[in-house]
Amino acid sequence: SSGINAEWPLRPGGVGAYEMVYAAITAFVNEGDEAVVIEPHFDCYVGDMALCGGKLVRVPLRPTGDGTYAKNWVLDKAEFEAAFSERTKLLIITTPHNPVGKIFTTDELEYISSVCKRQDVIVVSDEVYERVVFDQNKHVRIGSLPGMWERTITIGSAGKTFSVTGWKVGWALGAPALMEQLTHVTSCTSFTAPTLLQEAVAGGLEYERSVAHTDEAYFKWLPAKLQDNCRKLSDAFSSIGCQPVWPDGGYFMLVDTAPMGWDFTEEATGRCYDVDCVKWLTREFKLATIPISVFYGEQNRHLSGKYIRVCCAKSDDTIEKACQIIKSLKSKKI
Repeated sequence: SSGINAEWPLRPGGVGAYEMVYAAITAFVNEGDEAVVIEPHFDCYVGDMALCGGKLVRVPLRPTGDGTYAKNWVLDKAEFEAAFSERTKLLIITTPHNPVGKIFTTDELEYISSVCKRQDVIVVSDEVYERVVFDQNKHVRIGSLPGMWERTITIGSAGKTFSVTGWKVGWALGAPALMEQLTHVTSCTSFTAPTLLQEAVAGGLEYERSVAHTDEAYFKWLPAKLQDNCRKLSDAFSSIGCQPVWPDGGYFMLVDTAPMGWDFTEEATGRCYDVDCVKWLTREFKLATIPISVFYGEQNRHLSGKYIRVCCAKSDDTIEKACQIIKSLKSKKI
């Protein structure tokens, strides 16, 4: 059901999915090449492309209809197709998405696939949150779609899969011709991740396969737990007038703070609103969040509006304390 074939080649043992993304970009991007990326996007893609002398061409997700649901943040097809050129080597996509929390549907992925095949580009599919799927949503691997296996590098993470981010074990999945190029890169960087950690991750995967779809499965518990955490944070923010964007899955949730009327212009920092907002929340209330303007390039940074990103992958105690702080903000004035 996950679209994985046991015979598919795997490039294991990277120092986290972070290194696998770096290897995928480095393997195929040369000076002057371009990669299309869907934004907002994880920040490491910027540095990886810069190291290769490449250029990111960004296409934003835009809220349509009821923008309080991540599923309604979508690509403008004309805008997306116009981003490709003869210099385009890669498309970088993240699903479940960070920071929006969107899971691309089969229809959306089939459309994206058709463009990539027509433009003859390789897809780097960052799927580190694949085990955190909420409600009735379904995670689909773009590499499992017709004609996409040969041109897709799927990135996975033990840290996100088993909530052990400090272990830094990641992997890449793809056709032999693609994996060979990644191996050329990783053999000159970290070479491999610690063997004992790889053994532990392999054991965890084997155990999960043996208890799949039972109450013993961590992969059943994890999304349910994080969805419950998201619901608690969403309710807390909604109670003070903020507008959460309900995610399809992943670790994160966007929250629109615009209804609060917070204004930081008098501070004259020259920074985006959301940067001043999260610094204020951290400094004054010990509530740590992330500004999403940092996930945009300069051209589309205005789309970050007054959104901030909150993390739902926290302990019960932290979630409870966060909710208490959030509810106290209702009476706070700047």
